[in-house]
Amino acid sequence: MTRPLRYADFVEIVVIIPSLCENDRVYDAIFSARGVGVEVLVVDGGSGDGTSATAARAGARVITSPPGRSTQCDTGFRASVAPVVLFLHADTILPQNWQDGVKNSLRDPAVSGGAFSFSFDKKGVALACVEWGVKLRTALFRLPYGDQAIFARRSVLESAGGFPLAPIMEDLDLVRQIKLAGKFVLLSPKITTSSRRYLDRGVLKTSFRNFLALIAWWLELDRDRIAKWYST
Repeated sequence: MTRPLRYADFVEIVVIIPSLCENDRVYDAIFSARGVGVEVLVVDGGSGDGTSATAARAGARVITSPPGRSTQCDTGFRASVAPVVLFLHADTILPQNWQDGVKNSLRDPAVSGGAFSFSFDKKGVALACVEWGVKLRTALFRLPYGDQAIFARRSVLESAGGFPLAPIMEDLDLVRQIKLAGKFVLLSPKITTSSRRYLDRGVLKTSFRNFLALIAWWLELDRDRIAKWYST
């Protein structure tokens, strides 16, 4: 059994991981996030596969919330006190020494938040094309998705009233929130995220659906309709 972390008296960064039936993956995400001055907070949305128990064994603090990624992220934000908040998907692994990049970027008072570069856990031509597309989107528009471990100063979220609540594309709402407060940075170290959703649904189909959802978000179409369409 992994011993729980003994957090420093002052936690500099809280890593919030929303989870729902991620027992096979959450341990690695937590392990990648652990560090001195870091609290790992898993917000479980009602898993029935032992996710909460695995997260606790990995050293995370575990709380529960109604399901829904934005609701879970907001619950975690309100249950924490660290001055820096990083949102991590349960199937995503942070790079080594990730804390250094976050802390160094936030030494600039003009920086309100940021995200990491992107990579998949598996290789292949189709997945490499997706990685290239993500790199292009973030370079041109500075619009990373949530699987790039978005982080922000707590003050930014507090000023905005918390984590943005939406049934889909809440990560882009968060990025917009951060940009309105100051400079948004993209760190060069790469997170490693699971390719399972692309491989299960088809890389081309998933990429095209994500692109259409992005356009719909940009046009400010009804979010409930986008979510309903995306889930079919």
